[in-house]
Amino acid sequence: MLAVKTKNAIIFTMAIKRFIFNIPFCLPMKSRFFFLFLLAVTCSLSAPAAPARPRNQPAGQPVPDARLRRLDSVLAYLHQRGLFNGVVMLGNNGNVRYQKALGIANLTSHSPLTVHSPFNLASVSTQFMAVLTIRLQEQGKLRYDQPVQELLPAFPYPDITIRHLLTHTSGLPDYLDLAEKVNGPLDTLTNESLLTLLHTHKPALQFFPGAKFQYCNTGYAILGSVITAVTGQPIDAVFRQQIAVPLRLTDSFVFQYQAQSGKRPERVTGFRRDNGQLTANDLSRFDGNYGSGNVYASAADLLIWTQALVTNKLVSKAAMQEAFRPIRLTDGTTYPYGVDWKSGNGGLTLSCTGTRAGFYNEINLFFNDRQTLIILTNGTNDLAAQLVRETIEGKPVRLPQTQLLTNLRLIDGTGTPARSSSVRLLNERVWEVGSLTPFPGEPVTDGKGLVLAPGFIDSHSHHYASLDKTPEAIAMLSQGITTIIIGQDGSSYAIDTLTTRMQHHPVAVNIATYTGHSSLRTSVMGARGLYRTAKPDEVVRMKALLRQDMQRGSLGLATGLEYESAFFSSRDEVLQLAQVAADSGGRYMSHIRSEDITFADAIDEIIAIGRQTRMPVQISHIKLAQRNQWGQAAAWLARLEQARAEGINITADCYPYDFWLSTLRVLFPKRDYTNPESADFAVNQLFDPEQSVLARYSANPAYAGKTLSAIAGMRQEKPARALMGLIAEAAAHAEKHPDETGESIMGKSMDESDIVRFLQWPQTNICSDGSVGGHPRAFGTFTRVLGRYVRGQQIMPLETAIYKMTGLTAQHLGLRNRGLIAPGYAADLVLFNPDTVMDQAKSGDSQAVSIGIEAVWVAGQLVLTGQKPTGNFPGVFIRRN
Repeated sequence: MLAVKTKNAIIFTMAIKRFIFNIPFCLPMKSRFFFLFLLAVTCSLSAPAAPARPRNQPAGQPVPDARLRRLDSVLAYLHQRGLFNGVVMLGNNGNVRYQKALGIANLTSHSPLTVHSPFNLASVSTQFMAVLTIRLQEQGKLRYDQPVQELLPAFPYPDITIRHLLTHTSGLPDYLDLAEKVNGPLDTLTNESLLTLLHTHKPALQFFPGAKFQYCNTGYAILGSVITAVTGQPIDAVFRQQIAVPLRLTDSFVFQYQAQSGKRPERVTGFRRDNGQLTANDLSRFDGNYGSGNVYASAADLLIWTQALVTNKLVSKAAMQEAFRPIRLTDGTTYPYGVDWKSGNGGLTLSCTGTRAGFYNEINLFFNDRQTLIILTNGTNDLAAQLVRETIEGKPVRLPQTQLLTNLRLIDGTGTPARSSSVRLLNERVWEVGSLTPFPGEPVTDGKGLVLAPGFIDSHSHHYASLDKTPEAIAMLSQGITTIIIGQDGSSYAIDTLTTRMQHHPVAVNIATYTGHSSLRTSVMGARGLYRTAKPDEVVRMKALLRQDMQRGSLGLATGLEYESAFFSSRDEVLQLAQVAADSGGRYMSHIRSEDITFADAIDEIIAIGRQTRMPVQISHIKLAQRNQWGQAAAWLARLEQARAEGINITADCYPYDFWLSTLRVLFPKRDYTNPESADFAVNQLFDPEQSVLARYSANPAYAGKTLSAIAGMRQEKPARALMGLIAEAAAHAEKHPDETGESIMGKSMDESDIVRFLQWPQTNICSDGSVGGHPRAFGTFTRVLGRYVRGQQIMPLETAIYKMTGLTAQHLGLRNRGLIAPGYAADLVLFNPDTVMDQAKSGDSQAVSIGIEAVWVAGQLVLTGQKPTGNFPGVFIRRN
């Protein structure tokens, strides 16, 4: 039976197995589906020093009634919200102290659960198999060190013993991969067919038997076959005769897929809740075997079972004593007996857990207080278990919060057509999408037929600098942005700095970052050493810093190659750094070396990086900024498509404006700031001085807000001469005042038809490149696309635009569980009116708030409503997956 275990279950299991089988303590490796061995153990078997008792609770004293009343309300709350379907039982010294059964036993009859309902125990089943094996050893019918092949001649591994199976030191591979590869879709995996698979294909052992410990599903399935071979009886008969009848377990049995079709109608079946609808989640064709699962039992029977182990009713004390000796592996090392305890409020708690299909089961033994807690569920939800434990132990309990958004026009971020739907949130994530009805007392938001979309992801943002003063992030939220990606243009913050700041100064939006190339250069070469190529040893040091950042969660490497801090770097330097990002599973994003006179070379460089590193590469804010290149967007997009056809994953982002914001110095591609010919070329080809506005100019603040032509008129100079003068004066001022912000210009230099083509390219996502102050894109990018380009010019469907702001962006950045409205995805959402949404920010009024954004949620918390922030700050730092 396929099963998955939690760490606590593993710890409990291994502790018990060391007792009984002399094995060392070691955590197992995971496999795709995990069976975990589980044996109940009693405090009488070991004598560890008693830990401190829970607060205000003497040894052996029952759980206070107040906690049980609280437990009752917790379970009722969870059940009302579809988060618990099962049975909880608390025993004290073997007597029932509390019991509660809520929900249905199966989807067919909808019969109610009771404490006598037999649940699929999943990997909790293996404890019964282990006890049966011990009994056979006591009866002299097998030996722990006996080769399995003596009992199962078809078993193809002569060096594996019974002890190896019991202690998970056999080296056998998990059978699931082999069964999926070889068996047909209608083949049921039985113990017999598993043995045949091993005999026929003999998959290689993962290590020599006894060399190491590694949990093995196959081992316990083979152990089940050993039990039937030794006893000569079917496993259900052995179980009934040696366990169920002696202990008077009336609700316990073995049940296998198909083998007993139509029998055991009383058994509980598993189901799941899918978008408000209940569907079956029960046994499959891999559940026709026994040994690693397929035992069913009720809570009432499990309480009897645990007490039988406490009193040694099934296994003699002498057999237990043998377990005290540690096992010795083939390399001569030993693992002494030891117990890893999970402490609850200072008290001793051991837990065992088994999961399969819709079932999650858990047994907790509170030895210090002689309590037994049993949790059995069949609704594919393990959320209740932790809350039940916390309640029993007197810890603070944080109940999961749900909320329902109804009457929505849902655009889910995939690009598919809008549809009417409701969306239910569970804490910080989307839980359900579909036709949903409110739970009792559940908060409900009426969407009034407006569009609900995933929160917009800004793939190129400089907004972070404003969050210190305005953590409510109105510039972002007011246009629907819930996540910003920083580190762009080559300048980044240290990740430790970012995470520390967010811990101490929470913000309303999520943040992820690239590592900036220029920041690496500055760290290694110094601020005054950037105007040259890096030396080999400097590149080595930069690579080490980048590798460290990648380990801390950076999305990859971001370059700003057009800027002086990186312009002088060689292609080889950039490529070596990009390869570090690629080797770490990251990505590359670049403000390429030129958006004008050497645009072709710049495109060639980023394509070469994608080709050689084999990682995704993205062009930041793609544009054609030279007048005589206007109208050529289609040709350049064809070049990018050709690269994609060659296997290079190259993409782009774009903002919907025909003017940029940068420094005056970028208008001199050759960095010859005193060359009159270059200045003339700039004013004629690279920007329009009559429509280009200085956003700031510290050397003479009176120039801010004026066009270059207007400033030239004030200075009685031609625009080219004024441009050179402004650069020289800004440089001189910066020498004397290095802490001031310097200068920037909003340069008009793009053609509208090119912008539209770039926005329409299927591999382009939307970005703002925004920072508060100056360019209106900081407040208006995303709403401008929705209002002016989608509703107004109709350059693409609304669903496509949302995809370019959400799902596509998440793909380009490698963000998982973000960018879509789907179960399990982050509950970052925006509710807007598609008929009114529009940007209001413009040159001269760059911080005007957009209209039409009605509400925004980040991590399930409302952060903006009625165009006003709520004061919630749930933003998180998103690390690379």
